[in-house]
Amino acid sequence: MTADEVLDEFREAGALLEGHFILSSGLRSPVFLQKALVFREPARTEKLCKAMAEAVRAKVQDNITAIVSPALGGIIPGYETARQLGLPFLFVEREDGEFRLRRGFQLTAADRVLVVEDIVTTGLSSRECISAIEKTGAKVVAECCLVDRSGGRADVGVPLIALATVAFPAYAEDALPPELERIPAIKPGSRGLEA
Repeated sequence: MTADEVLDEFREAGALLEGHFILSSGLRSPVFLQKALVFREPARTEKLCKAMAEAVRAKVQDNITAIVSPALGGIIPGYETARQLGLPFLFVEREDGEFRLRRGFQLTAADRVLVVEDIVTTGLSSRECISAIEKTGAKVVAECCLVDRSGGRADVGVPLIALATVAFPAYAEDALPPELERIPAIKPGSRGLEA
């Protein structure tokens, strides 16, 4: 699946939005990928995650034993990618501001983990997720995502496999271009909503 085909899936789902958005990273952008509109359609989600699973099979040589995603945004693509790969799925969630395995989920030093994310912007959530996994003794061998909106600049600390790598503009709040300054900002993401 090409980057254009991935973005077409977002467009067809009404999930490629234009305006002035506050991203989960805190950066501002004229483009927002509302992946919830993609994930509400099981067939579309399956198609994208099947393509991610195929990319992982082609690029990861390690024997992956588990898939882990950060809550909330990574749960649906993580589960579906795990289903496509026939692997167990776990997720980390924030507790006292830090990602942790909860709900009886466990990893051991023998585990080789693939992290599955939805959208990567700065890689912060990914690095936090990877850190939580590594505290269990497990090894993270790679990460995959639907869209790397950093244009390949985000460093997640492990090899990153993205279905689409796109350089959508992102700005610090104090460095907005005039066209964004004129538009009220909205925050459609989920960070800050998680307990």
